Parts: sequence; structure tokens; C-alpha cells
Amino acid sequence: MPSPDRPTRAPSGGSGPWRAGVAALALAACGAWLVHDGSTGRTGPPLPPAPSAAAATGPTPAAPATGAAPARPPLPASVPTRIRIPAIKVDAPLTGLGLTATRQLNTPPMDQRNLVGWYRDGSTPGAAGNALLVGHADNHTGPAVFYRLGLLRPGDTVEVTRRDRRTAVFTVDQVRVFPKRDFPDALVYGATDRAELRLITCGGKFDRRTGYESNTVVFAHLSAVR
Repeated sequence: MPSPDRPTRAPSGGSGPWRAGVAALALAACGAWLVHDGSTGRTGPPLPPAPSAAAATGPTPAAPATGAAPARPPLPASVPTRIRIPAIKVDAPLTGLGLTATRQLNTPPMDQRNLVGWYRDGSTPGAAGNALLVGHADNHTGPAVFYRLGLLRPGDTVEVTRRDRRTAVFTVDQVRVFPKRDFPDALVYGATDRAELRLITCGGKFDRRTGYESNTVVFAHLSAVR
């Protein structure tokens, strides 16, 4: 089983920029299934199409494209309790993630395949700033909650139920894959006054020694409230 990749610094709270190294925080033991059952010939979770040259070098992919659902004003903070992503059939509870004694971010337990973690010292989903949700792509028994994250497309929706009984609905703006060695922290975690969401899991090529080489990242913005 590959050694877990952990951030060297804790992400800051609120909507401010998050520190380098946090890119791999969701990746503890990702790839265990492929190590355990490498004879299947699988190469990893599904990936989104490669972005065009303009998209790869243009402004932040969090900015809604022309014709996308308009951004809604942020909500007050409230703890998230459940996430649903209809397009990829995700329906999972949320658990708060804190920091370890060495100021690394904990991850959802690997033995719970249908569980998503939320960084509880950051923005809450629906409030101003970037809310970070992380999930494993697989574990030693098979695909996990975010295995199909790379199949999301712009316009798909992510629904987050909150403790205040409101459901924050986010519209996907873009799905990207970034190498861990060159992860764009400012692009993914940079400050914003809008209510935005980042969904992160492992992706890209898999190596038995080092695990997955990349992160799949979904950028989304708050577009409705129920």
C-alpha cells in the first residue's frame, strides 16, 4: 500500500489562500484497490477531457462560463451534513476533518467507502469562500465515493444539505486534473468573495510505489438554495 501524501502545512480558514501542500490531503492510501487487485488492468478513476489550450492558460476555471447558472449571494455559515451529486450517483454523509498533532489534515476513514470529508476550519458550503470537500477514489475493496468525479461536466449540479435545513446547490464550472508535483494552490484555494466549492480526489496515472500522480479537482459555484 502506498504511503499517504500529507500536507506540510495546514490550510488557513475562511476565504483566504490555502497553503502549499494541501493538494494531496485527500489521497491517503488511494490506490489500495489497484495494488490489491492490479491484475484487473485498470489505470485509475475516470478522467475529464483534456482542457483546450485557452482553458489551460486562461483565468480561474471557477469563473462561470457564458450561459452558466448565475452565482447566488452567499449564505450564513452552517455545518454541512450530506452531499448529493446526481450525475454520478453520489449520495453520502459528510464528516468534519480537523488537523493532526503535526498540523496535517486528517482524511475520511479508508474503511468507509461512502463518506466525504469537509475541512471544518475553512468555509462552510454555501458561505463566502472556497469550501473544500475531499473523498477517496478507491480503497482496498474497490471504487469509493469520488471514483467517478472526473466524469462531471460543466452544468452538472452538486447539492449540499446543511444543518440549517437549507440545501446549497452548486453548478460545476470546470473539472481539471493537476499533477501533484505542480499543483496550482492559488488557483484552487485562492481567496474569493463568492460561495464556491472544491471537490478533490486522486487521479491520473497510478504507480504501485508512489500512488496516483495527480489530483482531480471540481470547481463549482453556488447557484441556488432550497
